Amino acid sequence: MKKISHFLVWVMLALPMAAFASSSHKQQETAQSESLIKDTYNKVGLNGLLDFDVYRDAYIAYDNATNRKKSLLTIIDYSRPSTEKRFFVIDLDKQKLVYNTYVSHGVNSGGKTATKFSNVVNSRKTSLGTFLTDDTYYGGNGYSLRLDGLSKGKNDRARERYIVVHGADYATESFIKQNGYLGRSWGCPALPPELARDIIDLIKDGSVIYATA
Repeated sequence: MKKISHFLVWVMLALPMAAFASSSHKQQETAQSESLIKDTYNKVGLNGLLDFDVYRDAYIAYDNATNRKKSLLTIIDYSRPSTEKRFFVIDLDKQKLVYNTYVSHGVNSGGKTATKFSNVVNSRKTSLGTFLTDDTYYGGNGYSLRLDGLSKGKNDRARERYIVVHGADYATESFIKQNGYLGRSWGCPALPPELARDIIDLIKDGSVIYATA
């Protein structure tokens, strides 16, 4: 009986200690991850260009994305007005900001700033969440890049909605100067035409796009 009693006492003491050790290990991993994210943020030179919280969320989304094939992370910060360069392409291996340019939002998402988002077909609104790039094709908007939405309920109807990356004449600085804001799409992230092909060819076939507001 005494042996059983001693064993039960040991188990009761060991369980909290094991839980504490597990919790401490997780906290250590979280701290290391946070340190890594801050390090890449600084080395890429994003301070003053992109909020750290946005970058951290995007990096976590990138890290969790299944089937990604490239160390490229594209971030679209729709909390910013369309008159700002809110489209960022980051090479995480080289720790380099490759592109920072303008990008449009959906015509029904708002005027100068996007405030309404949707996953509904024909809503002509922008979708938020994590996307994985796929292949390219030529369509009504020229050279375009197909996207798969990975965020259930937020952008997983991207294919059905024909949400793609493409170039557009209304996504230019000259359009902003004439109209006071960037032109709007039917929900697609449209880019300046002079950059669209190069960006599409870089990020196609398995890179992550993270869109937030």
